[in-house]
Amino acid sequence: MAVIEEFAVNDLVVSPLRVAVLEVDAVLRERILVPRLRDHGFDVVGLGTAAALEHLLVTHRPDIIVLDVGLPDADGFELAQSLRSRFPAVGVVMLTGRRSPQDQVRGLVGGADAYLVKPAEPALLAATLHSLARRLRRFDDRAARAAEPGWRLDGNGWRLLAPCGQPVQLTRSERPLLHCLMQHAGEVVGRETLAATLTADPFSFDMHRLDSLIHRLRRKIAVASRHPFPLSAVHGAGYVFAP
Repeated sequence: MAVIEEFAVNDLVVSPLRVAVLEVDAVLRERILVPRLRDHGFDVVGLGTAAALEHLLVTHRPDIIVLDVGLPDADGFELAQSLRSRFPAVGVVMLTGRRSPQDQVRGLVGGADAYLVKPAEPALLAATLHSLARRLRRFDDRAARAAEPGWRLDGNGWRLLAPCGQPVQLTRSERPLLHCLMQHAGEVVGRETLAATLTADPFSFDMHRLDSLIHRLRRKIAVASRHPFPLSAVHGAGYVFAP
């Protein structure tokens, strides 16, 4: 039997996927599905009733639920719909002997991410779980990025806040320069426009001073916040702040 271990992805430790198998047939559940899924690297718990699943959802919520339809204390279709509304981040895979197209449509429309008909090969079930896990993780990553605050100015523009919240104090020259760049995020800001934030006569301004100021600013921000500042030079045009 394979040993379940944590594995590293992009230097981050990722724990095995937690899978709850809600299956009425104890022999199928405990002798085939649970051990075979463990062989494929999942952290698996077997359950026989909807009540047991509800308790697990409170104490140790799984990443994915493998759900039988014919439960002794609940309707599997209704349970799938309830799980989808209450726990949208949890994957639901129906594994049932009901093979009619109408049942499959009902299950998928009602909340299941996948619908497998018994007897399904454990390898197929494992592949379905891995595929679903990839989709769930991409969804989680997008949600996390959307929820994460970006770069922003605070304290009347005298502090730059990194996405992690770390403040970076700005000088009298850095403040208007950053305000201009961030106000035009995603756009190339010309060197003359940036120079105009520093002097009343941008056409006689030494552009090497602008380049040096931006170079020092980027290094200062990276050291203070441990985040690379998303400011890039556009050759012959200017600079663009692209968070």
